[in-house]
Amino acid sequence: MFFHERCSNAPYKIDHPFYKCDYPLFLQTHPGKSKATCASCRHKIPKDIKHYQCLKCGFKLHIYCATYTPPEVIDVPENHDHKLKLEMVETHFTCVACGKDGDGYSYKCHQCQVSFHVKCQKYAGEVNHPLHIHPLKLFKGEPPAYTKGKCCLCGDELVDGVFYHCDLCNFSLDLHCCLYPPQVAFHDRDIHGHMLCLMPKLISFTCTTCGLKGDRSPFVCLQCSFTAHIGCFGFPRVININRHDHRVSFTTLLGVVDSVCGVCQEKMDWTCGGYSCHKCPNSMFHTKCALRRDVSDRIELKDKPEEDEDIEPFKVIGENTIQHFSHKEHNLRLDKSGIFVEERGSCEACSYPILHHSFYSCMSCSFILHESCASLPKRKRHVVSNKQYVLHTAQDNFSKCKACGVFYNGSKYECQTHGLDMRCAAVSEPLNHPSHPENPLFYTSPKGVCTACKLEASHVLRCVAAGCGYVLDFKCALLPDVVKHRVDDHLLSLCYGEDGSSGIYWCDICEKVTDLKRWFYTCKDCGVALHIDCVLGDFRSFKPGKALTTYTLGMVATQFFVVRNDSMSRPLCSECGSRCISPIILKVLDDDGKSTDKYCCSINCAHVNIVRADEHLTLRRIQSF
Repeated sequence: MFFHERCSNAPYKIDHPFYKCDYPLFLQTHPGKSKATCASCRHKIPKDIKHYQCLKCGFKLHIYCATYTPPEVIDVPENHDHKLKLEMVETHFTCVACGKDGDGYSYKCHQCQVSFHVKCQKYAGEVNHPLHIHPLKLFKGEPPAYTKGKCCLCGDELVDGVFYHCDLCNFSLDLHCCLYPPQVAFHDRDIHGHMLCLMPKLISFTCTTCGLKGDRSPFVCLQCSFTAHIGCFGFPRVININRHDHRVSFTTLLGVVDSVCGVCQEKMDWTCGGYSCHKCPNSMFHTKCALRRDVSDRIELKDKPEEDEDIEPFKVIGENTIQHFSHKEHNLRLDKSGIFVEERGSCEACSYPILHHSFYSCMSCSFILHESCASLPKRKRHVVSNKQYVLHTAQDNFSKCKACGVFYNGSKYECQTHGLDMRCAAVSEPLNHPSHPENPLFYTSPKGVCTACKLEASHVLRCVAAGCGYVLDFKCALLPDVVKHRVDDHLLSLCYGEDGSSGIYWCDICEKVTDLKRWFYTCKDCGVALHIDCVLGDFRSFKPGKALTTYTLGMVATQFFVVRNDSMSRPLCSECGSRCISPIILKVLDDDGKSTDKYCCSINCAHVNIVRADEHLTLRRIQSF
């Protein structure tokens, strides 16, 4: 972290002439939850910027505005003929300088009865800047169209109607770049062997440091044709990223022709710098892509030894026999027969049925694991977070997967803030999906609208081919290809929609029309077309036979038991009153953990039951007092 000297000396508690409350103003060292407005200059206070605030009335000031109080009387002959006095009360006025209305504190000429924003009078009318040969004049109001509305140095928008401009060169600077200019020249041997000089000009170039395009003000070395963005310096040399299992290191020359960035999947310039893995020669990453907040935590790992972590999930006992860390009591034996046995049960890790997949089964009890689930490591990284995930096998409640949004009660990969179910945790790039055999899918950017379900999702996988636009969220991408349901004697297959189909098909489970343009499950022998949600239900990732307990303030609020909906008649849901159509439902247990005749058919109904139980528990506590 870096601080201006005046900001580092800012006191913890202050008083201010604009502030009329009896309580002092305290320096807020923790970022706020939302943007606020400074009571002095009326500029926005970004939510990640420290500021002064009254904890009683919410009065807020920038550190700059609080530390450097505007003088009571100013003389600015370039802007007005008379002296201006600072008004110590908030009023509504129209600023003569910029023509905009204002609310708050202002400078006022009592002879002419005109007012000015404080911000419109605290900057010099003309400045000499080290990066431009001509004087820059203060410009107030909307930027002219020919300036393109952007700062020629940083490229940020010229906001707030105050900036500096040179008409002769069409050169504009925002207040930050004008008041705090970057270095004109510097030497960093980690970046380049020669002195680098700033070229403050609109010019297209390829950054030699990060390999991405730029359109203004590069640092250059004319000897070597070296060019770099202003911000491409001072980043860590060795980091962890969520796209790779090993550490990656910065190199000034990639040297691999036709390499592709592992984050954005775009081609990289082999003559430029970037991050690469010493253990995997083909793993390359753009500098700016590797340093994205959602990709890396940016912690410098140079000169720090790599930890030799025990991540292997099992020990090999013999041929096709292992001892898994989640079931150390007995050994597990591999079965690759592919024979479907309906009574076999569900995987202890992901809670999905075994079907025809290869699996490990316990030689002494009913414990069973998919081979793919048994092979997942104890620790791993995943594209949806820049933190490392740790595998936890025991869970007495249910969780919501960060990637797909499905609730589950099996094993989970957990980081500091959330968890992933086993199926989402197993996803790696590239993902080859049968619905899009032309090209693989990648996690290049988080949000998008899923092609399958037409809904917006927080985490999606995309086809990066030009003009394709195929997108799948994790929930649709991980739908099982084959499932078993009591409505049909055969296995049901996932169908990715049939655009040319005609006629009306009815779902045999909910008895409503099935839209064949959307994905559905079908049996080719019987010709059924079933809704995906009807076939799988909300509790698709719940393992039957498990008890679930929810807690409120450390006390038991609600208990459920996961059961199969396989009785002769479908039970009624105790919350919505409809027949339970999902293959797996929840049975409500009483306060003593005993079975009742109440059921919940969906996650929404389960939540309603939990809230009601929580209110009942709270009432009992109040009555006990």
